Amino acid sequence: MGTRGRGRLADRPAADRAAVRRSGARRSAGDGSTADRSAAGAPPARGRAERRRSARRAARRRKRSLVREVPLIILVALLVALVLKTFLVQVFVIPSGSMEQTILIGDRVLVDKLTPWFGSEPQRGDIVVFKDPGGWLEHDHKPSEDGPVLGGAKQVLTFVGLLPSDNEQDLIKRVIGVGGDTVECCDAQGRLSVNGRPVEEPYLAPGNPPSRQTFKVQVPRGRLWVMGDHRDVSADSRFHMGNPGQGTIPLSDVVGRAFVIAWPLDRFHQLDAPGSLSSLARLPQAVGTAEEPVGVGPVPVEPPLVMGVLGILPLVVRRSGRPPE
Repeated sequence: MGTRGRGRLADRPAADRAAVRRSGARRSAGDGSTADRSAAGAPPARGRAERRRSARRAARRRKRSLVREVPLIILVALLVALVLKTFLVQVFVIPSGSMEQTILIGDRVLVDKLTPWFGSEPQRGDIVVFKDPGGWLEHDHKPSEDGPVLGGAKQVLTFVGLLPSDNEQDLIKRVIGVGGDTVECCDAQGRLSVNGRPVEEPYLAPGNPPSRQTFKVQVPRGRLWVMGDHRDVSADSRFHMGNPGQGTIPLSDVVGRAFVIAWPLDRFHQLDAPGSLSSLARLPQAVGTAEEPVGVGPVPVEPPLVMGVLGILPLVVRRSGRPPE
């Protein structure tokens, strides 16, 4: 009905004002009892101790979940590393100066292992990593001092490519001749020739001639003639002409093609085949014969490549047991 016609409370007699105040107090008390009843029906607020117990239970659940997930993450990482190492890209550390000045000691090179799976063959001028075809490397392995547990763990990590291997028998050289080519050195100007065409070799180390040993070889089918860019210290095909294959290596021993120097960063660049070799026409394949080299001196020491950590992580992962190469 509103307050129309009632007048203001101050204009009423004192008795009426007191009655109005008592009526308002009763309504307030009634409202409070209703609120109390509503509060009584609601769930009680949690105390501090209960909140702490809930937080501890949540922390334990997170910890158990992490313990279950970590082994799965490690397993997936190992499988990814194994696939990369086996089929895609592998990192190798250069231990010697046989490819200077193109590749220096300590450089990390990325090796493409994928394209050979699709039938791609190395071409003249490519830098390839290959397995020791026999008798190219020194065998001076030291017995391991690791216990069975640590030794087993290292073998697993080495197998998937996350640790370097001391047992790898890999080398790195430049392809000079492919199957059917005749490689000879040296002509009247002291140059190396392929199929009778002199080859300019701007990649040679300063002060190195194309070869201090004379030779002439026809590369057999399915094999490669390889040489280092630092000819004076490279124990390459020239020094193994008395071996089976007459110094050449089989295509089946090729691990992959080195396509980039990835570390150190200030030397990051792509490894391209020089035009003086890649532009030469390929001759029909033929079974080759070799002439004995003349004036071959002592064979330089040729250490094997070191399989690097999968990925360029020199600041995070340090190879144990061997100095950086």
